[in-house]
Amino acid sequence: MSDWHGPAPERVYLHDVPLVLAWERFRVALASVGLWQALEAEEVPLDRALGRVTAEPVWARVSSPHYHAAAMDGYALKSQTSEGASDRSPVSLRIDSQAQYVDTGDPLPDWADAVVPIEVVEPVGATDRGRATETVLLRAAVTPWSHVRALGEDMVVTELVLPAGHTLRPVDLGAVAGCGHDRLRVRRRPSVGIIPTGSELVPIGRTPASGEILEYNSLVLAAQVESWGGQARRYPIVADDLDRIRETVMQAAASHDLLLVNAGSSAGLEDFTARVIEQVGEVLAHGVAVRPGHPVILGLIKPVAGDRAGKSTATPVIGVPGFPVSAALTGEIFVEPLLAHWLGRPGREPERLQAALTRKVHSSHGDDEFLRVTVGRVGDRWVAAPLPRGAGVITSLVRADGLVLIPAGIQGVEAGETVEVRLYRSTSELERTIVALGSHDLSLDLLAQELAQRGARLTSANLGSQGGLIALSRGEAHLAGSHLLDPESGEFNLAYIRKYLAGMPIVVLGLVLRQQGLMVAAGNPKSIRSLADLVRPEVSFINRQRGSGTRLLLDYQLDQLGVDRSQVQGYRREEFTHMMIAAAVASGRADCGLGIQAAAEALGLGFIPLMQERYDLVVPRQHFESPLLSPLLDLLQDDGFRQMIGGLKGYDPAPMGQIIAELGA
Repeated sequence: MSDWHGPAPERVYLHDVPLVLAWERFRVALASVGLWQALEAEEVPLDRALGRVTAEPVWARVSSPHYHAAAMDGYALKSQTSEGASDRSPVSLRIDSQAQYVDTGDPLPDWADAVVPIEVVEPVGATDRGRATETVLLRAAVTPWSHVRALGEDMVVTELVLPAGHTLRPVDLGAVAGCGHDRLRVRRRPSVGIIPTGSELVPIGRTPASGEILEYNSLVLAAQVESWGGQARRYPIVADDLDRIRETVMQAAASHDLLLVNAGSSAGLEDFTARVIEQVGEVLAHGVAVRPGHPVILGLIKPVAGDRAGKSTATPVIGVPGFPVSAALTGEIFVEPLLAHWLGRPGREPERLQAALTRKVHSSHGDDEFLRVTVGRVGDRWVAAPLPRGAGVITSLVRADGLVLIPAGIQGVEAGETVEVRLYRSTSELERTIVALGSHDLSLDLLAQELAQRGARLTSANLGSQGGLIALSRGEAHLAGSHLLDPESGEFNLAYIRKYLAGMPIVVLGLVLRQQGLMVAAGNPKSIRSLADLVRPEVSFINRQRGSGTRLLLDYQLDQLGVDRSQVQGYRREEFTHMMIAAAVASGRADCGLGIQAAAEALGLGFIPLMQERYDLVVPRQHFESPLLSPLLDLLQDDGFRQMIGGLKGYDPAPMGQIIAELGA
């Protein structure tokens, strides 16, 4: 234990310290060493001030404009000389003595109080390049100060132009220049050192071997820091070695306002971050009751006498969890508010809205959970569809439109319940979002890509085909992807639409025919040929989730073959997309799984075709006829898009855009 003593809270290691308490410990510790205050100011030229935060109010040094200026090309005059002017009784004014030509921006003559535009006067006598040289006729009177920019119209000397704590925008720079400044005093940008640790990490640009992980958390954290007004430095990867990590941390602490040590924050054998901080400073909290991001560490590093940077105070340090989503959310929860305080600006406060959750979610009883969701307006309400919750699924943040905070003490949220969403996107962007729930398909990804080029937006969340129809029944989506086979009729989707959407006017649009089959390892080492092979004891299978069209298709085929499902090793192991099934087979977690050929092709797997199915878009008529869906419907008739889908292995776009059925009242 270090002999340096800052604040001395109870040391907690991987315990669920409530977020509010963790923040308060951090704040008190920073205040005790003089770090809970705005950073010092520095002066910068205006052309380097964009995005910086003003350290003091900006007052106008000169008025803008600093003289009475003509706002139009025309003639300056005394307004009283135009009194009584009309079409029947025009007023004649002599050039120079009663009227003087001015261009826009010219000073107004001292004797004048108005400008009449050149296009509404009638020259009499000689002209010079369109200007009268003798007299002009006015056919309408003008009021005092017409078409004049009066002195100080924009800003008056000594007037407040910008307050302290203001983040400078391009227009702000113009206003500051216009009132007489060429330099500004702004807060120094906080310097943040980011140290990635882990023997398994390799730098981006290198192909990782088995057991190696591309290190990109430091890239994300650095980009966050820069976007929030700080200066970030990414250090080289440090292997899992206590002494090397400690040495790097101490060197970096001498040069930065804040350190972020990424990974090693949990309690494994090679999780050294907490031990390093304890050796060189103080651990304030280890384990905060938030998910993702539970194993975060908050601490202070003691100053080193006579260090090269001459730093005489402690350096705050945050041990950032290694999972990508946890790392990014740790930045939002802890780093952004701290940088905002140092810069003297308000913390970023996202726009919020109330939305209905599209499916039930369970939550940890003791933690604040930040649930990632997509958002769209369906009818007269907003809906929020939960995305994958794994701490390692960074694409869930890429796709997320916002976060829903599920507070500690709440064990879950029911489907249809109203939640508050902290938005990542503007409501104007969400207003033009098409919400697709149900079964996912690769063609939906291509639809989203092409719609984005046309100024529209499509988001999709995988609920399975049945889940999508149920979501439509609750008014939570504009359309649902479905490929549900009715074992009695052999028809796709229609029987289930009648069951789940009885009485609702529905348009069933064909999208694709696609080949379903068994995905197997390259070379098919287990010699799997058909579904009958699933009962072989050495064959492991991975299944789709209940309610998915692929699961129903499998059950139908097994029943046709008379195969007992309990004999299929892995029947109860579930994944939620074709690509996740393919990944399970490619990684060796299973020998085979049922899915589409394009997914097998994408991961270099073998494929045994078994059956062709029709994948439809189920659209309530009210949305089918709405302008929101027009770009999508147009795209389904586009020959280029049809060819794109036809290029996918195992896909046939023959039914694309066809109305398969119109059901309901």
